[in-house]
Amino acid sequence: MERRKVYELLEAPAALDYEIYLQTERLLTCQKPFDDLANADELQFQIVHQVEELWMKLMAYTVVAVDEYLREKQTFRVTTLLTRCHRILRMMTDQLELLETMSPKEYQQIRLQLGNGSGQESPGFRVLLRIIPDLWATFDAAYVTGAGRTVRDIYDHAYAHDEAYAVAEALMELDELFGKFRWHHLFLIHRSIGMGSASLKGRSVDLLQAGAKHRFFPALWDVRVEMTDEWGHDYGRVRESIAEKASH
Repeated sequence: MERRKVYELLEAPAALDYEIYLQTERLLTCQKPFDDLANADELQFQIVHQVEELWMKLMAYTVVAVDEYLREKQTFRVTTLLTRCHRILRMMTDQLELLETMSPKEYQQIRLQLGNGSGQESPGFRVLLRIIPDLWATFDAAYVTGAGRTVRDIYDHAYAHDEAYAVAEALMELDELFGKFRWHHLFLIHRSIGMGSASLKGRSVDLLQAGAKHRFFPALWDVRVEMTDEWGHDYGRVRESIAEKASH
């Protein structure tokens, strides 16, 4: 079957309940018409980025719910919904690999269709950057300072592997997975347009590397450094070799 015919079949008017409920008629015409595609890979490029926007919409919606449940200290709901965000981020990261099936030449042809646009303008991405940091203030008020504790208490001095610890680790994983998504995107750019090329918004590598180093919840990362440095002070940073001890 010809690709044009597939386009026609998929864009047929919705008639069945499933199609009507999902609004497939609208959804499947959100991509460029067949005759307007720059090359055979542009459909993939549009779909991957459109799906990413849908996942980010769901994640933003979920993050707001997490914030609400944090205020109420509904720990099980919080950790369940943060797990949803974790899975979304893993899917977003995995699906970027589809774009690695494009050649650099084909990507450059598609890139010309973007005008002055770039991924930095993604509405879902910009909203997530705005709302995820709010989770820290709510977590702190409910589980840390508001509960008369410190992050160090939760992880070390009064460690109990309790609800506060479970939420902190779920937030940590959200931060880690978001960073991995950004780093994966960085490598995709390396593969598509090169390390030091100028993007539509400047040097893409510089912009993306700065973003990939960002952390939403630095206190959760810093406490590990504090604990390790203190342990090193108490037990010695360089200890007797196990191999040398065994040889005597």
